[in-house]
Amino acid sequence: MNPNVGGLDRILRIVVGIALLVVGYRNRDRTLGTLAFVAGSDVFATAIVQRCPANELLGIDTCS
Repeated sequence: MNPNVGGLDRILRIVVGIALLVVGYRNRDRTLGTLAFVAGSDVFATAIVQRCPANELLGIDTCS
C-alpha cells in the first residue's frame, strides 16, 4: 500500500480534521456534532496514515 496523501494535502487534512473534531466534540449532544466528529476522525486518520481510498478510486496522488 503506497501512500497517496502528502504535501499540502496532508497539512490541510490535519487542520480540517482537527477543526471538525473540535466542532464535533463541542456539539456532541447534537446529530450534526456527531457527524462532524466522525468526519473529522476520518479526515485526520487519512492524513496520519497518508492513504485515502477516495484518492485511489479517483487516481489522485499528492505525494511528491
